Amino acid sequence: MAQVTVSIDGKQYRMACDEGQEEHLVGLAERFDRYVLHLKESFGEIGDQRLTVMAGIMVMDELSELQRRIAGLESEAENLRKKHDEVLSRAGQDDAALCGALGTLAERMEVLAGTLNPRKE
Repeated sequence: MAQVTVSIDGKQYRMACDEGQEEHLVGLAERFDRYVLHLKESFGEIGDQRLTVMAGIMVMDELSELQRRIAGLESEAENLRKKHDEVLSRAGQDDAALCGALGTLAERMEVLAGTLNPRKE
């Protein structure tokens, strides 16, 4: 296990992470610290625990919105895939290029959805 020290609201925290994930963890801590700083600037000194809870809720709200958007993209990709399959079943040789373009578009949307919501295996 690797160890890194991160700073949240001017306080240092030593954390463990998998080897090779140190930079990622530091980046996450920096992003979270920006949430805390934003809240501190908006509300002043309201207590460390309250700031941390509020920042955590803001992060969860953002995550929820991203998950909603991903679900919409996945649904749209599925609809495009179905339309693609329908067109392929009816299409002649001349329409093959159009079907290929629709398939490419659906694949690109899936890649985009994957970058917004990386799955851990």
